[in-house]
Amino acid sequence: MDGKTQIICMLRDEFNRWEGLLSGISEVQITAPNRMEAMSIKDIVAHLTAWQQISVARMEAALLNREPEFPKWPAELDPESDDDLDKINAWIYETQREKPWPDIHNEWRERYLRFIGLGEAIPEKDLLEVGKYHWIEGYALAAVLVSSYEHHEEHLQPLLILLGRDKKG
Repeated sequence: MDGKTQIICMLRDEFNRWEGLLSGISEVQITAPNRMEAMSIKDIVAHLTAWQQISVARMEAALLNREPEFPKWPAELDPESDDDLDKINAWIYETQREKPWPDIHNEWRERYLRFIGLGEAIPEKDLLEVGKYHWIEGYALAAVLVSSYEHHEEHLQPLLILLGRDKKG
């Protein structure tokens, strides 16, 4: 298995883990506040979906050989700055919290699968070459794929523990 194949497999496995979790619990559980995170599962999925927009924009830019076209977030919020993370996350919560769960889930599914498809479409050498894309200076594009996996995993593990499903699988 090569680097690209391993990363895509990791992303697919993570997608399947999330889908397994989400299909195995009720909408009441999904929308209820939980003890381990300040947000409901629905809020967490909305959070992941919003951030995935940035990742999709980067992957599309690489595939189309252009600059990333990031989502229209408030101008004062810079998704590239760690200083704005709390403000961005609060803004995401406020803009997404009234959306119904089926809409949040469908958007997450579509965006995650689109993201994987973009990763599959980009040649491995382009994914792994550090410095190929000036807009992620110092990193290979594969870091975008891995970061998305890690972000999903960061939020999945506490939920699995909360629900008593803390075994990887």
